Amino acid sequence: MLVLVAPGQGAQTPGFLTPWLDLPGVEDRLRAWSDAIDLDLVHYGTKADEEEIRDTAVAQPLLVASALLSARQLFATTDAVAAEVGAVAGHSVGELAAAALAGTLTDETAMALVRRRGQAMAEAAAVTETGMAALLGGDEAVVRPHLEQLGLTAANVNGAGQIVAAGTAEQIAALVENKPEGTRRVVPLKVAGAFHTHHMAPAVSALESATAQLAVADPRTRYVSNKDGQAVSSGQELVRRLVGQVANPVRWDRCMETFKELGVTTLIEAAPGGTLTGLAKRALPGVRTLALKTPDDLDAARTLITETTSAAAAAGSAPAE
Repeated sequence: MLVLVAPGQGAQTPGFLTPWLDLPGVEDRLRAWSDAIDLDLVHYGTKADEEEIRDTAVAQPLLVASALLSARQLFATTDAVAAEVGAVAGHSVGELAAAALAGTLTDETAMALVRRRGQAMAEAAAVTETGMAALLGGDEAVVRPHLEQLGLTAANVNGAGQIVAAGTAEQIAALVENKPEGTRRVVPLKVAGAFHTHHMAPAVSALESATAQLAVADPRTRYVSNKDGQAVSSGQELVRRLVGQVANPVRWDRCMETFKELGVTTLIEAAPGGTLTGLAKRALPGVRTLALKTPDDLDAARTLITETTSAAAAAGSAPAE
């Protein structure tokens, strides 16, 4: 079974969209989205520096656009995703790309919604100086109490020995100086706020207003939610979770547990890929993974898709014992 995933904030790097614009139609689509949401995605994806694309209001639309542009090179339509992909999921803001790939939102609606999400979360982050840091290694039973003692939240529980803490700048600094026993490293992340914590409550209210009259469809492909790793079959419930997730922890560990239970054999990560495939390599041994980093990865991805689909078809036609 093939799982298609979309990365979250922090995966962006300066110029990462440049090679994708050489593909037919990609620049035109990106410019159309730019006009629709009043944000120059071409500039930010090709020429902007690290500080510019760290801005939450820029990073989030840029990441969803990248995930959709790259995934659409493999699966041009919702029907194509439904035919060949067993499950979709996204990490944090990547959930909006996953919702579009599953058919609950159109690509255009996802771009409009992520623009509002990024703005609302940037506004919430500006109230207090906050941030996030990844803890590498360590036992969750030790890490969580340590974070609570410092007033921090386990905002992303990513599995494979990684938890991301979020809180005020002072709390993050204290964590860097005093990491939990057994943790190898504490790495501050290139994000501008304590996402998935109570600091983002104002953004939840903004998104509730933005989605109140939103036209949605039920997902055509199994959609695995960050909230608890469960598959969601209702479009309305999916959107409700997207909104609430802004101020609640991402449970990517549970998403990967669900992938395993479903029988995942192949995982492809949309651009800018790398983070989620790295987690999968550690948490899902034996699963073939591929990160779409540049268009040069597309042929290998197509080969994996064909092999996975052929294996699934063969298994389905095999006689029962």
